[in-house]
Amino acid sequence: MTNSASDPLPYEVFTQPRPLLVVLSGPSGVGKDSTMAGLREKGAEFYQVVTATTRPQRPNEVDGVDYHFLSMQEFAEMIEAQELLEHAVVYGDYKGIPKAEVRKGMASGLDVVLRVDVQGVETVQRMVPQAVTIFLIASSDEEMVRRLRDRRTENEGMLAMRIATAREELRSVNTFKYVVINREDALDETVQQVMAIMTAERCRVDWQPVTL
Repeated sequence: MTNSASDPLPYEVFTQPRPLLVVLSGPSGVGKDSTMAGLREKGAEFYQVVTATTRPQRPNEVDGVDYHFLSMQEFAEMIEAQELLEHAVVYGDYKGIPKAEVRKGMASGLDVVLRVDVQGVETVQRMVPQAVTIFLIASSDEEMVRRLRDRRTENEGMLAMRIATAREELRSVNTFKYVVINREDALDETVQQVMAIMTAERCRVDWQPVTL
């Protein structure tokens, strides 16, 4: 197939902004938040969408920064209005990604990075096939369990449930486009790998814009 005179030259096609929709996921305690913070520290410019949740706010959390803390009624209204990219029940509480924030981020020309629980990634992939899905894991089962225990945010019953759920979630790794091992005391390496994935994705010949 030959190009016509009206077709844009390669320079014009490949030098325009190419924002990505990046989905970071993985079992609880694997380091999703730390990786997001590490990307910032390394100078990566991206729009971080804040997840909406009905979970109670913890003492060290800031509404609108860590999460949008909503009542069940407010969350239900967003579902009815189809204003969530995905939503799921996680340990008895609802979590979801507001579409409005994703649209705002993409319009800015920056990459949009989402922190999504494993069970919600399938919905994102179905709605946005161009999404760059990255699965974070610990280097071993023992390390994963120790990280969950060290958080000390749940009683023994809830901790046992989180460990069982994390092990089950590991079975979903083959549905992701990439996997990154977040090794103990090696966050810089994890961040560098995520940044390398993002750079490679922006250089794809078959890159497609996200529409939502």
